[in-house]
Amino acid sequence: METFTIGNQPVGPEEPTFVIAEAGSNHNGDLSTAKELIDVAVDAGADAVKFQTFRAEDMYVEDSGEVEYLDDDRSIYEIIESMEMPHEWIPELYEYCVEHDIYFLSTPFDERSAELLSEYVPAWKVASYTSSHHPFLRELADSDKPIIMSTGAHELSEVRESVDVLESAGVQGLALLQCVAAYPTPLEDINVRVVETLVDEFGVPAGLSDHTLDPVTAPAAAVAMGASVVEKHFTLDKSMEGPDHQFALEPDELSEMVTVVRDIEAALGTGEKVVIDVESELYDKARRAIHAVEDIPAGAEFTDSNLKILRPGKREAGLHPKFYDELLGRTAARTVSKSAGIQWDDVER
Repeated sequence: METFTIGNQPVGPEEPTFVIAEAGSNHNGDLSTAKELIDVAVDAGADAVKFQTFRAEDMYVEDSGEVEYLDDDRSIYEIIESMEMPHEWIPELYEYCVEHDIYFLSTPFDERSAELLSEYVPAWKVASYTSSHHPFLRELADSDKPIIMSTGAHELSEVRESVDVLESAGVQGLALLQCVAAYPTPLEDINVRVVETLVDEFGVPAGLSDHTLDPVTAPAAAVAMGASVVEKHFTLDKSMEGPDHQFALEPDELSEMVTVVRDIEAALGTGEKVVIDVESELYDKARRAIHAVEDIPAGAEFTDSNLKILRPGKREAGLHPKFYDELLGRTAARTVSKSAGIQWDDVER
């Protein structure tokens, strides 16, 4: 499986998990709040902070009605319209991210938004509901930027169609994210094992876009399964007004998530089974070896009465236990003192 890069950071199964702090529209239309969100993402140690760029008229039919999961009497069109991020913010937020050493991302929901973002984002993030918008996918793939695509509310066969479209269009790096389109997602429905399914089915890096309320369980499980990307919504305060705040992480929870992700990466290690430096003392002192349990005169026979397989402690370790049966019945070439490790030089040849 090939890795790709976002900016200077490689993304793939052998690389550190690329952590996206999803600010979304939790700026509530205030530029200073947007910058505070960037500060929180930086302090938490995220690799990228992501906003959303859209216009209601490019997303929903105007007579779109209400949605049940939001406790709001307005139509979904009106809600989306109220969440629009001013386009003039884009270069300012980008520069602020550059100054604070974090990647700026923003999900484009339409061609106009993508055009505005193109010179500022190092990769495209495709939202779940856009992942079957094949004409838009072709346009994004034609830009030579890598694509991270969420797959919520789509069957595997539909994901296959979208991947085929992107690959046929020559996409330069692709990662697929397991996602459940429910806000919040019940923990028992997040289905993190799909991360493995996406890797097996498509042979590309995969990860998780998580909408559960728990700050660490699903991201931790995903990283343990080899997730290359983890994305999680965050906010300054869950009590703020707006549809995306209540299921988002607060600053301390975002920091906790990133810490757990990095700790799990460290704990997973390389997969290579070797004796490592931190084991060196007990490698010498606690691995069992063949030792004399009484003084053995030269010419005496080695027996199960005068030999035992023991831990040497600070003594020089004797022969490996695998030679025990071979030693029994052999003759001591020289006197061996009690507790000494038996060496081949101690054995009559």
